Amino acid sequence: MGDVLAGIHATWEFDSDSVLIRFERGIRTPKLFQALGERRIPHEALSSVTLTPGKRGTVVLRAVPRAGADPLVEAAAGQLRESGDPYRLVVPAERDTLAEYYADQLRAALARGVRDGQEPAERYLVAAPAPPLHFKAYDGKAVFDGDRVSFRWFRTGASSTKWKAGDQNLPVEELHGVEWRSPELIDGYLRLLRRDAAVTGTGPAQPAQADHDPAAVVFGPGYGPVHESLPFAAAVLAAVQEAASKRAPVPVPAVASLRRDPADVADRIRHLGELHQAGLVTDDEFSAKKAELLAEL
Repeated sequence: MGDVLAGIHATWEFDSDSVLIRFERGIRTPKLFQALGERRIPHEALSSVTLTPGKRGTVVLRAVPRAGADPLVEAAAGQLRESGDPYRLVVPAERDTLAEYYADQLRAALARGVRDGQEPAERYLVAAPAPPLHFKAYDGKAVFDGDRVSFRWFRTGASSTKWKAGDQNLPVEELHGVEWRSPELIDGYLRLLRRDAAVTGTGPAQPAQADHDPAAVVFGPGYGPVHESLPFAAAVLAAVQEAASKRAPVPVPAVASLRRDPADVADRIRHLGELHQAGLVTDDEFSAKKAELLAEL
């Protein structure tokens, strides 16, 4: 398509196979949008498109992402405010006809796709924010260089459990996920989920409280803001998925086919013959069942 629709805080450019979202920079633009800069959303990453009336003389165009297609959405897990939804474009009401036109064009493009947009994506289709990334939490500094996550504890904020455990360096190969609880909620945190604790079952269980988990940092007023900690979580999630895709599958031992004891098969065939002679089993049934029993040898 290659056409452009300008809205409040963002501009959408419609291409033949994707939508390029460019977020504005300005004092009124949500900080998360400014941190994201721009994002290219492939059509295959979307499930549907909606156009609804907005507030104070606006309409809202929203592209609905498929489950599992965007690491940012997966990390947010429904905790973003409506005003902070990067898939939502607020357009002045005088452009509602134009917005409806682009919504219809995008729906048509999605309808031409061969896949089922309601099915979860098998892999992330939207690029995650690029590392290196870092932010300050209440109890430490988190750094991600693309290969590992490091936590450096603050003496004034870290619990004694974390301080005794020491600074952490966790390779993405040792992780199977990330749990992000928004700093706008009570007891917000970012927790790295270890493979040895949750997948292989070989390691100790992670503490229930993030404050006592060396694989987690906790937020507080002014610490771990959404526009810093959420892109961080999304980048780690994407790296974990990439590492998992390269990991060699665990070989599954072959299970030997079960074979019956020949004497047992002979007894069953003899019993089947008696039923056949008594007229309780037809010729066809006798032949089929006998062949089935012989195949078990």
